[in-house]
Amino acid sequence: MNGEFLNIILIIALGYLLKRFNILQEKDGAVIAKLIFKVTLPALVIVTFNTVQLEPSLIVLPMIVLLYGVATAALGLLVFKNEERELKGSFLMLSSGWNVGLFAFPLIFAIWGMYGITYFGMYDVGASFIVFGVAYILGSYFSEAGLSLKPIGIVKKLLTSIPLMTYIIAMTLNYSNILLPESFINMAEIISAANVPLSLLLLGIYLNFRFEKQFIRPVLKFLTFRYSLGLLVGVSLYFLLPYDEMFRYTIMIGLLLPVAASPLAFAVEFNYSTNSIRLIATISNITIMVSIVILYLFSNFIL
Repeated sequence: MNGEFLNIILIIALGYLLKRFNILQEKDGAVIAKLIFKVTLPALVIVTFNTVQLEPSLIVLPMIVLLYGVATAALGLLVFKNEERELKGSFLMLSSGWNVGLFAFPLIFAIWGMYGITYFGMYDVGASFIVFGVAYILGSYFSEAGLSLKPIGIVKKLLTSIPLMTYIIAMTLNYSNILLPESFINMAEIISAANVPLSLLLLGIYLNFRFEKQFIRPVLKFLTFRYSLGLLVGVSLYFLLPYDEMFRYTIMIGLLLPVAASPLAFAVEFNYSTNSIRLIATISNITIMVSIVILYLFSNFIL
């Protein structure tokens, strides 16, 4: 396992060095991200859900994620109630969601293979509804312009999420015992093989070690809220839930994953200030590094 984690760190470092030496730029990351979310990740989901047997209990997994996401947003409204409007909106967007497809899948695949991807794929279904529903609404509401959304806007966000739609279609086919043609799966397997290296390179490209002093207090407050709540609930559910060990591992690890990548795009869409956008990017980078350490410790000292 140490060797696999070393390879992961080296690929992330390669992405960072490619950026530092101007071989690639952060704007190139946008193209790579589109390839991941619209091509390689859906291919991985199709291959995974076509080859595994989904247990009925897995349906409960996205429901737990949805409940936790809504509860976290409600609690966040209390914890961050005294913050400035935009700062509150930034924190609430970041609190509502996790970076599953881009960050977690490469590391989970290294630990559990396709078996782990199945569970975290179901986790990502619930996370997608939280990110494109709860986080999007809160981000819009606490922008300077205020809430300007209609229900159709939220539905459109969900329906145009290619990963989410792929999850739903793949799950439906699986539970209906409908297998896709072998030639199609073979092609999807070839495409899905690019998901891990592209995701890790992208993490490196977006990695930034610059930290502004003005962000210290708000960042510490957010990190304390996110990780203390995630750890408390995750460990509690691990011992309380009556499901298999992988199910409980998924919840415990999932709640400690980095923040979702979408709040940065939402902040730009809702015309948040430059300071708020930089704060969101800073927190995103920190949570990625924290979560890498958590997964490393977990795989080496708990499993």
